[in-house]
Amino acid sequence: MLVWPLPALLTWALAWGIFVLLRGAGASALMAFVPALLAAGLVAWTGRTPWRRLFMLAGFPLSLLATGAASAVPGWVWLLPLALLLALYPLGSWGDAPLFPTPEDALDGLALKAPLAEGARVVDAGCGLGAGLVALHRQYPQAAIHGLEWSWPLALVCRLRCRFATVRRADIWAEDWSGYRLVYLFQRPESMPRAMDKAGAELAPGAWLVSLEFEAAGYKPLARLETVKGKPVWLYQAPFRRR
Repeated sequence: MLVWPLPALLTWALAWGIFVLLRGAGASALMAFVPALLAAGLVAWTGRTPWRRLFMLAGFPLSLLATGAASAVPGWVWLLPLALLLALYPLGSWGDAPLFPTPEDALDGLALKAPLAEGARVVDAGCGLGAGLVALHRQYPQAAIHGLEWSWPLALVCRLRCRFATVRRADIWAEDWSGYRLVYLFQRPESMPRAMDKAGAELAPGAWLVSLEFEAAGYKPLARLETVKGKPVWLYQAPFRRR
């Protein structure tokens, strides 16, 4: 994990590199600015807090403005950073986890610990760009894989990437989980009490809540996997047992 503010500095460097490269290739300031900003916006999603995401996204356009290189960019373009921020990180999602993809092998062995019937409905609650969906599909090729993502650009990219899954733009906390036999989360420690309360109220007996990395304090997991060092997978089966 990179120490702050290195992620911000690298994000700004990436955006500037794209901008300078495109300008050197003959692109107009506007045509160079937009791809550079989009790249910064996608990387900024990995910021651990809303303010870090904002800082990572805003650094490039603000530094461009400070250097005077922005003089050739139309005034309306300066609304793009705000529009991009709100598109990638809708206000309702700022309390949830940033985009940290599920490592490729993190869920290996999950189907052995949490077997599911053919056609069972499995959901990645907060699927981002689809890394978790790919890992779930590897474990449960005969399951009906679903993804929920509040950011519409990420949901769109995920839908195009994961044609085997049903991906919808939805608020994971407002969505009814009762129809799923397994709910997969890669959220934040602060989100786990809310997730356990929701899963405990909605999941049918025998259904699973699977959390990557973050344990549900006060609950006894039925199993634990760790195929990727430092990324344990905690398995809880309804009805959940208190420690």
